Amino acid sequence: MDLTRRGFIKLTGASLATSSLSALGFGGSGAALAEAVRPFKLTHAKETRNTCTYCSVACGILIYTLGDGAKNARSDIIHIEGDPDHPVNRGTLCPKGSALLDIVHAPTRLQVPKYRAPGSSEFKEVSWDWALNRIARLMKDDRDKNFIAKNAQGTTVNRWLTTGMLAASASSSETSYLTWKVARSFGMLVFDNQARV
Repeated sequence: MDLTRRGFIKLTGASLATSSLSALGFGGSGAALAEAVRPFKLTHAKETRNTCTYCSVACGILIYTLGDGAKNARSDIIHIEGDPDHPVNRGTLCPKGSALLDIVHAPTRLQVPKYRAPGSSEFKEVSWDWALNRIARLMKDDRDKNFIAKNAQGTTVNRWLTTGMLAASASSSETSYLTWKVARSFGMLVFDNQARV
């Protein structure tokens, strides 16, 4: 076959036009490909904005849940990704943040408070009310026993040195401010933040 330069250009142009039309969906393969596409899995999911709980960076995340929203129905988290509108991470997540979905669904994840009595070797499940009341009672007893109202010179100091607080670093400025005020109102001097740990 004798192919001239003009014939080669015509053949190349015709094959390019044919493949372009097929790629745009005008061929038989485009219709088959369109039928094979499955619906987007997040179409019917509810989107909730949250903050990653790992470190002090406080990256924004989007949590997608499926559920009908009924009062007694439990929604299921199906997807977690970085929030592209968040000013800290702009949609990116570190490896730990990317694995949040696995952590949420881990069978070893604690979901209820547990208590081990003194001298016991086993933890038992307790209610949130019981756990919070116990924490409050122990804090009150310790504060009453160890609170220092005045120092040796008689100056009012209002100190509580036997208990401290470790605050969360992935909280908002307002929450951090209130946490600081609560700790100081108790008289706690030992106060640190997870961001330094």
